[in-house]
Amino acid sequence: MLEQLQRDILEALGTRAVPVIYREQILSGRTRQFVLFPESSRRVPPEDIAIIHTLLGIEIKVGRRRLGCPDLATARFLQVFARLGVGTVAVPYDISQISRIADDLESGWQHLLLIIEDRAGDRPGRTRIQLRNQLIAFMRAEIEKLGAGTKIPEFNQNTKQRRLR
Repeated sequence: MLEQLQRDILEALGTRAVPVIYREQILSGRTRQFVLFPESSRRVPPEDIAIIHTLLGIEIKVGRRRLGCPDLATARFLQVFARLGVGTVAVPYDISQISRIADDLESGWQHLLLIIEDRAGDRPGRTRIQLRNQLIAFMRAEIEKLGAGTKIPEFNQNTKQRRLR
């Protein structure tokens, strides 16, 4: 019963699903790795993840850990993956793309929560939480299967300005 509902929700998400956005918009370009969770750490509930504005800049709080972020767009980007519990994620190297992709990721996350509430709203709260956790685990597995790219982005070593004839 929950499996059919899970398939329906994933089908309704379509291209707004976080793994689809990750594959098509992030991994298609040059990326760098960012480690959100060490291998030995346990997952943090999505409610315990927050963006904090401090005097020293912007941080993302994941459970008890605080991770420094260069800007708000990167913090918003990482927050979605922290909610899913993805340990290591690829971040676009081109910082001008991060804000747009973060908008798409946050929209996909909120759309997931709304569809769960719409499709499973008449079921008990425990069933909705179980469905949400199953969907999060599925998305985390899909993203981890896609990988986090290289630690350091590849650069084109050809620096000559001449035209090829």
